[in-house]
Amino acid sequence: MRTELFDFELDDDRIALRPISPRDSARLLVVTPSATDRMRDFSVRDLPDLLSPGDALVFNKTRVIPAALRGVRIRDGVSAKISLNLIQRLDDHAWRVLARPAKRLEPGDRVQLGHSNTMCHMGALDGTVIGKAPGGEVDLAFDLSGPDLDAAFLAVGEMPLPPYIANRRSPDDADRITYQTVYATEPGAVAAPTAGLHFTDALLDTLRAKGIEEHFVTLHVGAGTFLPVKSEDTEGHTMHPEWGEVTAQTAAALNAVRARGGRIIAVGTTSLRLLESASNDAGEIRPFSGETSIFITPGYRFKAVDALMTNFHLPRSTLFMLVSAFSGVEAMKEAYAHAIAHGYRFYSYGDASLLFPAHGAAKC
Repeated sequence: MRTELFDFELDDDRIALRPISPRDSARLLVVTPSATDRMRDFSVRDLPDLLSPGDALVFNKTRVIPAALRGVRIRDGVSAKISLNLIQRLDDHAWRVLARPAKRLEPGDRVQLGHSNTMCHMGALDGTVIGKAPGGEVDLAFDLSGPDLDAAFLAVGEMPLPPYIANRRSPDDADRITYQTVYATEPGAVAAPTAGLHFTDALLDTLRAKGIEEHFVTLHVGAGTFLPVKSEDTEGHTMHPEWGEVTAQTAAALNAVRARGGRIIAVGTTSLRLLESASNDAGEIRPFSGETSIFITPGYRFKAVDALMTNFHLPRSTLFMLVSAFSGVEAMKEAYAHAIAHGYRFYSYGDASLLFPAHGAAKC
């Protein structure tokens, strides 16, 4: 499909630079295939009344690591400032990174990241450039490895806010809390599963009391989730692989929900993409552990998910293509126009939507 079909205009003042507080006071736009009542305005804390006992919410329990790093490149005794964002773990001590400016880095260069006034392990982090990927990404081998490397990221890194926020303000200590879901337990993401940012412990308690199940999967979100599709046609875009896991216990529980007539509601496009990756053509969710690079565009036949809670996404992004596949291109354009006209806040720290599928789109 032509990428231009997924374009729309959005003023910068609609982009949320900070989350609303409390988290569950964010607005929630419900989008259904109904021709007469397609869009309704709620808040996230209304979610328990919008679902039914026996339904199941599926959350991504990945935890964001402080993947934004600043420092200097050292070559022949000459230094130059650089900034890096971790995007993919290669092994126990090496990562693929997005570097700015990437042209300043070549194989063999040394980098010093963190506080330049100290050389202790918890105050600085050193490494060597070991290669450059075809897409311009840089492969970096750190001097530390394993738990020591993870501890150094915590000490010297910043939360990896997406470019549309980071270009307008710097990450701070507040982001270490707000750019993390309250149920995050599995470190490894370099971007937040943002639909989950709206949930509070109180809201989760209310959902449980209503008889709505909760189940957890893990998909370590990569920085590629924010990249626009630059090719003129969607067939020319390649997704970055992301590691995910659906345990046998979770797969069995979700299949039982469907067998009882309950609905599976994915909290976030990451949960949806993982569940679809783990499902067979009959809609049975199977245990899954490994990488997925599934790219969902209109025409895709959904197998595992009955509804999707998600934020409002960038134009020309793979995520806007995914929601267009789920609820229909025209429905999503209408929904986004409604959200813009009614003052909804957009992107990672913005408001949310609860999407139901276009007729015939949810199941094979």
